[in-house]
Amino acid sequence: MRQPGSRSAVAHVADSLRWSLAGWRAAWASERSLRLWVLANAVSAGLALILPLGIWQRGAIIALGVLVLAAELLNTAIETVVDMVAPGPDPRAARAKDCASAAVALAAIAAGTAWAAALWSLAAG
Repeated sequence: MRQPGSRSAVAHVADSLRWSLAGWRAAWASERSLRLWVLANAVSAGLALILPLGIWQRGAIIALGVLVLAAELLNTAIETVVDMVAPGPDPRAARAKDCASAAVALAAIAAGTAWAAALWSLAAG
């Protein structure tokens, strides 16, 4: 029996999708780096699909590209909150922003490593 005020799973998923899309739109409008990562991922995924790579190589390259986008969105969220709570210079705020940026860099290194391994595999024949 449905409790008063409870919502269906479909409504919950619909709300989650709507909020996710709102977050994506906000980040897209304000973050040049997100737009550049999307471009890099479009090129990367396109090459991964065109080159004679194995299914696992393609999957790793595309999945790690998505991970870079997720890290960039988290970086944007952290920077937004830090700017809200610490509008002036604060070494803790700088550290939080730098750590979030480092997370994006590590995700990008992981994606680059997948590409290096895939290209090495191609070269080895």
